[in-house]
Amino acid sequence: MSDPLEPLILDLLEWIGPSPRPYAEVLEAWRTSCPRLPVWEEANERGFLDHLHVQGQAALVAVSPLGLARLDARRARGAAGKRSPGNTHSAST
Repeated sequence: MSDPLEPLILDLLEWIGPSPRPYAEVLEAWRTSCPRLPVWEEANERGFLDHLHVQGQAALVAVSPLGLARLDARRARGAAGKRSPGNTHSAST
């Protein structure tokens, strides 16, 4: 059986993107109290997120190296699925 949270976790990682986002913004958008959709909690538990704390600045959330690897794997699977076998018919004039 496939993991029902995987697509949502990958959406979260894509949403955060290549640059860290403010922690408060991420929580506002992704934290849930629904036990059936613990996307934020699962992404943290799986090690897909890094929490960055610099004194005097707001806390940030970034995609961890493990999260980036997961996104790269998703993109590679997506690219492989979108390849077409090519046009085997020749154009006649």
